Amino acid sequence: MATNAPTRLYSYFRSSCSYRVRIALGLKGVPFEIVPVHLLKDGGQQHADGYRAKNPMEQVPLLEIEHEPGVVVQLTQSVAILEYLEERFPKPALLPGCAYLRARVRKCVEIVNSGIQPLQNLATMAEVKRLGGDAVAFARQANERGLDALEAEAVDAGGKYMIGDEPTLADVCLVPQLYSARRFKADMARYPRLVEIDARLAEMEGFAQAHPDRQPDSE
Repeated sequence: MATNAPTRLYSYFRSSCSYRVRIALGLKGVPFEIVPVHLLKDGGQQHADGYRAKNPMEQVPLLEIEHEPGVVVQLTQSVAILEYLEERFPKPALLPGCAYLRARVRKCVEIVNSGIQPLQNLATMAEVKRLGGDAVAFARQANERGLDALEAEAVDAGGKYMIGDEPTLADVCLVPQLYSARRFKADMARYPRLVEIDARLAEMEGFAQAHPDRQPDSE
């Protein structure tokens, strides 16, 4: 489904939530432009007045896309964006046809989106540090706890990917989370199934192109 106005993704190369959306856009074959929003420079560019007017939560990602001819919409929150893209661009499908398997995919998405990522984001880590804690250790523990659950889910599902033999939104969320987990020096030896899946996904163009090292704002 072609659009006339350019699709723009406001993104930070290292943001796992932005990474998810880059993967989905790539897999769906939706052309898009990256608008870098550096979360550390200038006190955090997400806090600037111009960006806050677009996204009062002062977070990335933010997607600008022509929803219908002449109507450009702005979407925030990565899982909401992923669901929108799945409905708007249904091929290739990133949710299974079976209701039970869709629920399992969404379970994996929520383990990442609610159970891991919020505990490692900049605001949380800054608060842990302010309270005198070890922010990196806190983030590492959050990653390992959540990845323990994902490893068990992937082993039980028994497919080539997280849930089944085709990539789903579970994989779209897994890959960026593993990137973060490695940054926080999580014990990846605990997750042989996830590491195997990650290596398989890395061979797919949609995942490879979305990698932080291949972004225009990569440092």
